[in-house]
Amino acid sequence: MKIVFTVLLLSILSISCSNDDDDFERGNWIRRSVFDGIPRTNAVSFTIGSKGYMGTGYDGDDYLRDFWEYDIDGNFWVQKADFPGTPRSAGVAFAIGDKGYLGTGYDGDNELSDFWEYDTNTNSWSRKADYAGGVRREAIGFGVTNHGYIGTGYDGDNDRKDFYKYDPVDDQWEELVGFGGEKRRSGTSFTIDGLVYIGTGESNGIYKDDFWMFNPETEIFTKKEDLDEDDDYNIIRSRAVGFEQHGLGYIVSGYHGGALHSIWEYNPKNDDWEEITPLEGVMRQDAISFSTGDRSFVGMGRSGTIYLDDIYQLFPQQEYDDED
Repeated sequence: MKIVFTVLLLSILSISCSNDDDDFERGNWIRRSVFDGIPRTNAVSFTIGSKGYMGTGYDGDDYLRDFWEYDIDGNFWVQKADFPGTPRSAGVAFAIGDKGYLGTGYDGDNELSDFWEYDTNTNSWSRKADYAGGVRREAIGFGVTNHGYIGTGYDGDNDRKDFYKYDPVDDQWEELVGFGGEKRRSGTSFTIDGLVYIGTGESNGIYKDDFWMFNPETEIFTKKEDLDEDDDYNIIRSRAVGFEQHGLGYIVSGYHGGALHSIWEYNPKNDDWEEITPLEGVMRQDAISFSTGDRSFVGMGRSGTIYLDDIYQLFPQQEYDDED
């Protein structure tokens, strides 16, 4: 009887531990300092060092040009020099070294092609060569290996799939070839170990499921597994944000028949995805993100007609805690 009781006890403990594991929800969010300025959607953002930068966008009535710095270490906002170009939404922005770049977008009447550099040391803006791909909004933009890239988007008549590379030293654009993906607007990207991953978005009312890796050293685009390859995946969307943390990629929030708050984590070693705890706060589309590589934040955007000014930090390996 003693042996039987011991086996039974071990079985109960095993079941209990298994249930505890099943109850574990990975991914925790903590709300950070609310944005000091006007709530908005379709703003642009980039990260340099321990500072996040965000500006432009649309507040439901007006297109905006104000520009802000978020101190990641101190958890506070500081207003910086206004963006001197036309107020706009749906532009792109990225960092190259200690400079930020902002361009393209929509001013309420027209798509735009102008392109600007922001110097964090002098808090000043200078106009650069216009984007060579012409006017567009809702494009994808990223900075990697001392160059900037802008591609896809909508030019006022047609969704696009072209990409151009920007050289900040020569202030010149060069068209890239080889992207075999589909036309799209409102896609997103993230960069892991110098490789850029591109996906999501929509065209002609259809959400795009193709997913691509771009190697800036070889300038070759490589197709990866489609975003709906696994029946368990629910990644397809537009108007999401993407970023990298600790060697993993993330696609957060967005729009698919309505605003979303789900988050999917990408492992480039396995070319697969895992869903973790959704973004806290309301569901949203057209948000902004900051990422230092070990700390990541998502905020702003809109949910229906509600324009948002909150910001949350992601802790992807922590257990979800609804008391945070």
